[in-house]
Amino acid sequence: MKPIAFVRSPYARRIDAPHQPTVVEGTETGTTSEARIEFEADMPVEAFRDLQGFQRIWLIFRFHRSEGWKAEVRPPRGGGKRSVLATRSPHRPNPIGLSAVELLGIEDRALRVRGIDLLDGTPVLDIKPYVPYADSFPGSVAGWIDEIDAEQGSRSAPGPRRPRG
Repeated sequence: MKPIAFVRSPYARRIDAPHQPTVVEGTETGTTSEARIEFEADMPVEAFRDLQGFQRIWLIFRFHRSEGWKAEVRPPRGGGKRSVLATRSPHRPNPIGLSAVELLGIEDRALRVRGIDLLDGTPVLDIKPYVPYADSFPGSVAGWIDEIDAEQGSRSAPGPRRPRG
């Protein structure tokens, strides 16, 4: 696989980016950030022009700064170690990620998006439209995350960590 595009975001370091696109408490601005998805020169415009009109898109990307992985990780919301495949850790057997972002517009060889949690320079492997009837399952349960929500409140994920000083 090779990237079809690269993310241009305000987040240069892992500690600057939110843990999830919609959890922005603790970030510098406290709001969802805008970014650009810039296509590679060999990606034809015809491949993405019909994204116009979709409110959200899925970005399938590579965690390009991930170094190795472990079978268990400690998620930022606490609760002890969890199986890596039951988390959204960037340190995975195959460092592939999935993020739903708001599509603001199509520009010259780029997409303008909001609600990104990806670092500047992240390689995008594929893009798919978010289709509500197929992609939304409002009544779904979320295992151990539901337990944390019951204890701490929903969306209690911490903002980015600051460097130890």
